[in-house]
Amino acid sequence: MQRASAPGGALGRTPVLLLTYLLATLELTCLFMQFSVLPYLARSLGLDSVAFGYLQTTFGVLQLLGGPVFGRFADQRGARVALTLSQLAASALFLLLAAACSPRLPGVALLFASRLPAVLMHTLPAAQMVVTDLSAPEERPAALGRLGLCFGIGVILGSLLGGTLSSACGIQCPAIVAFVANLLGAIVSFTCIPVSTKGASADAQPAQPGGRAASVFDLKAISRLLLLPGVLPVFTVKVVSGFPSGLFMIMFSIISMDFFQLEAAQAGYLMSYFGVLQMVIQGLAIGWLSSRFSEEALLRASVLVFSLVGLAMALMSSTFHFCLLVPGLVFSLCTLNVVTDSMLAKAVPATDTGTMLGLCASVQPLTRTLGPTLGGLLYRSFGVAVFGHVQFAVNFLVLLALWGRPVPQKQVKVR
Repeated sequence: MQRASAPGGALGRTPVLLLTYLLATLELTCLFMQFSVLPYLARSLGLDSVAFGYLQTTFGVLQLLGGPVFGRFADQRGARVALTLSQLAASALFLLLAAACSPRLPGVALLFASRLPAVLMHTLPAAQMVVTDLSAPEERPAALGRLGLCFGIGVILGSLLGGTLSSACGIQCPAIVAFVANLLGAIVSFTCIPVSTKGASADAQPAQPGGRAASVFDLKAISRLLLLPGVLPVFTVKVVSGFPSGLFMIMFSIISMDFFQLEAAQAGYLMSYFGVLQMVIQGLAIGWLSSRFSEEALLRASVLVFSLVGLAMALMSSTFHFCLLVPGLVFSLCTLNVVTDSMLAKAVPATDTGTMLGLCASVQPLTRTLGPTLGGLLYRSFGVAVFGHVQFAVNFLVLLALWGRPVPQKQVKVR
């Protein structure tokens, strides 16, 4: 079956995949450039920690709401339009962010307005859709895992460039560089990515009764995917198993200051350690493991390691102890995300892979939306150890459920 359809001088399958990885790396680098300077910009504009929390929550809510709708849009309009739109939205965000740095403009209003394009910023789910469409089912975990290399490079380069550019050229410089980079990325997407990466049989969208075209905002069509065989159990494991570690990572900046007593530079080194491990584990190790073990076995392994890491996290007392736990934590996070994304993409028709991956992409914004309040309450009431206890308890229960009733797997094939 032909995997990519495009006019004239369209690129072949391998160049399209490489270009997709490059575009994802560019987007993630710019995003982490923004994350590295945003707290300092907010402070310079007079925002306190509460207002900054509202700013972060706004970003998370918009991404949460936009993920499934954007995924359905990508299924209907194709990879080219989806990637181009996402990067144009990112360009708008960084342009507004650069404008917020100007003393002549209403900085706080522009800073909050810069969060609005986040509803359409979904380059990573769009890249996952392209990778899913262009890879065979048995190759899919390794292909999706290579996006971890993109994420790790984005974390390291973005954090480094954000700090360096803001120190050398001012806090406005990273936003301007990110604006230009995403604008160039949008041009490359529009000129080089195929119109659609789905096969010919998947390209034809079924007509709705009465001849009406399917709506991008059809929430029933989005939610019905969760009712397909094998989807809801895997999606539930994805949400429930990863939520405790997500809470910990949201609170990590505060924990690194209060519990580990780290300076900003030392916390940055620890984040780089995370980035390097993610590159190695998700980019290389998961592909090797997926060729030797089933996805169900890897899913169980990730939940088991989550439980063990949670138990050890409840007992840790120093930065050194935490560094020993990070490889297990990163392995569990990467394996859970890659394997569940692959299983869920196989469980839906080829016409709906973008929508399903959009739903998967909403899990992290959901954690970012609920996490600051819940994580703050837990940390203030019980201390760091509570995150380990919660992670152990939740994942131990999930592991029992997986062992008692294996997660069903059903691959939907398009005739």
